[in-house]
Amino acid sequence: MTVFGLGNPGAKYEGTRHNAGFETIEKVAAQKGLRLRKRCFRCYRRAVLDDLVLVEPLTYMNNSGLAVPDNIPSDGRMVVISDQMDLPPGRIRIKRGGSSAGHNGLKSMIAAYGPDFIRVYIGIGRPEEGQTVVDHVLSRYSDADRALVDEAESRAAEAVLRIYGGEKIESVMQWANS
Repeated sequence: MTVFGLGNPGAKYEGTRHNAGFETIEKVAAQKGLRLRKRCFRCYRRAVLDDLVLVEPLTYMNNSGLAVPDNIPSDGRMVVISDQMDLPPGRIRIKRGGSSAGHNGLKSMIAAYGPDFIRVYIGIGRPEEGQTVVDHVLSRYSDADRALVDEAESRAAEAVLRIYGGEKIESVMQWANS
């Protein structure tokens, strides 16, 4: 199973709302005792354990699909973790397939792989009045929201490991989406 966590590389973007996918991948890697590494001439960092491959595209969010290798099986077990403005901070939602819902990182993943993959969304909330979407997703959380999102990322990491462990996606969705 290949799991992509979407985000933007570099210290400038660490801790921003748009990096919820990276942060969740790092939680999964930590739980499995793995370290993400960049391979020479590759546009991603990854960690591998048996048939679990964790990937952080280093292409910036809008070009995440460039990191999708040609040899990923189209068995419907690819997972993409991303931020989601339509969910409040602290919520997660899992679904199979669908559109990008305007998320440019997901648009790029769909263009590279097709729409049939599992999505794990981490809620980051909507922009405040007068704030642009770009400013919102590239901003850092308040202390209260940071605590909620940390918990959501931990639950999302658990969901990924449950899917990897063979639990039926419908069961994981019911657990996560309630």
